[in-house]
Amino acid sequence: MTTATTKKLPILTDEPSSWEGSSLLSVTQITAAGLELLFRVTQEMRTLVRTHGGDDRLRHTILGTVFFEASTRTSGSFQAAILRLGGRNVHVDGQGNSSAAKKGESLEDTLRCLECYVDVTVLRHPVQGSVGKVVNVCEKPVLNAGDGVGEHPTQALLDVFSIYDELELGENNDKKPLVVVLLGDLKNGRTVHSLAKLLSVSQIWGETLTLRYCAPSGLEMPQYIRDFCDAVPSVQQETCSDLADACRDAHVLYVTRIQRERFESDEAYEAGSYIVDKAFMTNAPPKMIVLHPLPRVDEISTDFDSDPRAAYFRQMENGMFVRMALLALVCGKT
Repeated sequence: MTTATTKKLPILTDEPSSWEGSSLLSVTQITAAGLELLFRVTQEMRTLVRTHGGDDRLRHTILGTVFFEASTRTSGSFQAAILRLGGRNVHVDGQGNSSAAKKGESLEDTLRCLECYVDVTVLRHPVQGSVGKVVNVCEKPVLNAGDGVGEHPTQALLDVFSIYDELELGENNDKKPLVVVLLGDLKNGRTVHSLAKLLSVSQIWGETLTLRYCAPSGLEMPQYIRDFCDAVPSVQQETCSDLADACRDAHVLYVTRIQRERFESDEAYEAGSYIVDKAFMTNAPPKMIVLHPLPRVDEISTDFDSDPRAAYFRQMENGMFVRMALLALVCGKT
C-alpha cells in the first residue's frame, strides 16, 4: 500500500521569486524579511489605489474564490483586489445548491477542476486541515482564507500590517517593546491563532513582545499556540481576567466576538462578555489602538467609532491593499 506524500510548503522571503507561484497555508511560511517585502508592496498598492485607482498588471489573470463558509470582508476584499489590478474573478459558493459538493464530490476534486480555469484560488472551509489537503494536490497557488479553528493567514497579515502602520513601527527603525491584548474567544478564533504566531516571528517590535490573553473561562488560548510563541525567546505571554488591568500599558487591543451559543445560559454569557465603549476607553491608554476582524455584535459600542484609536475600519481597508500585494507577489507581477 502506498501513502500520499505531503507537498513541502514554500518559505516566503524577501526574494519576490520565493512568492511567485506559491501557495499560502500558514503564517509560519513567512520570514521576517518576507513580511517586510509584503509590507513594502502593500504600501505601494495603497498609493496606487489612492492616486490612480489601480492598474492592469494582472490583466487576463483569473482569481477563483471558493467559500464554504459565509464571508463579507475576506471574499469582498480579494475580489476587489483582483479587480483593482485588472484581473477577473470566478466566485463559487460552496454552501449553495449549485456546488458540486452537494453531489458528493471531494473537496480535492472540486479544486483541481477549478484550477483548470483560474490562475490562483482562494479557499475558505469550516474543517481544519481542509485547505492543506487541497494545497497538497493542486498545481497552482492556493491561498488559505480560513480553515475551521486553524489559521487565517491573510487576516493575520492585514492585522500585523495595521499594527505596523498605525503605530508607525517602521519609522526610523525605532522599534520598541510592544504589548498586544488579545480579547474574546481565543480558543476557537482562528484570527487570534494566526495573529499570535505571526506577531511572534515578525520582528516588527523591539526588545520584547508581550501577548496578553483576556478570555472568558473555557475560551482560553490553546496550549499549542502558546507553545509556538514560547519558542521565541523575546516573546512574553500573560493571562489576565480583568480587561482594564490587561490594557494598563498596552499598545494594541485586539477584540474578537464571543459567540453566545458557546455558553450554557444567557447569564453565563453575560458574565463572560466584555464591552469596549467610549466610557471604558476614557481610562485606557491614550494611544492604544483598537482592532477587530469583524463582524462585531455588541463587543465594541458604536459610540467609540469616531475615536481616532478606533482603527478597525482602516484595518478592513488595509485588507484589500495587503491582498493586492499578495496576489501581485504570487503572480510575479510586483
